[in-house]
Amino acid sequence: MAPSLAGSLLAMAICALLLGEASAMDHIVGGSFGWKIPPNATFYQEWAKPRTFELNDQLVFLYTSALHNVLEVSEADFDGCTQDKVIGMHPVGPTIIPLTKGGNHYFFCGIGTHCDQGLKLSITVGKASAATGPDDDGAPDTSPPADASNSSSAPMLHYFAGVLGLILLPLLFV
Repeated sequence: MAPSLAGSLLAMAICALLLGEASAMDHIVGGSFGWKIPPNATFYQEWAKPRTFELNDQLVFLYTSALHNVLEVSEADFDGCTQDKVIGMHPVGPTIIPLTKGGNHYFFCGIGTHCDQGLKLSITVGKASAATGPDDDGAPDTSPPADASNSSSAPMLHYFAGVLGLILLPLLFV
């Protein structure tokens, strides 16, 4: 029995939705280190430097509740490790923050002096992928390449979900 036109269109629409998700990424903040007091004050900025953050990506903060939290704050609060204009407070880990707005975003742990010790992250969310190249000062990037533990498997999972959908959906109309 041949599949109906409506069934075929439904199958194509579902596959398009599954494959469309492949561009979003889940960024595990700090990679395998997670969200805790870092070994140096620039650890999280160094982690973020080689990454591109785009709309609909997600930041995943892995931490132990009560020991740490995640605050999204203004740039002034970020710079001074103050909590005058908190945008969002996330006290329970893990915390997943969808990146739904472009521009600069600022995060830190609001417990004790954790922010002053470097438990802070600022990122810029863009609409399209930025090409990797020289830094703003024109000097080439000399940071070491990111290791596999700092990457996300989300695009690969979405790709396989799309392929699986392409294989299984036609079986629904047999």
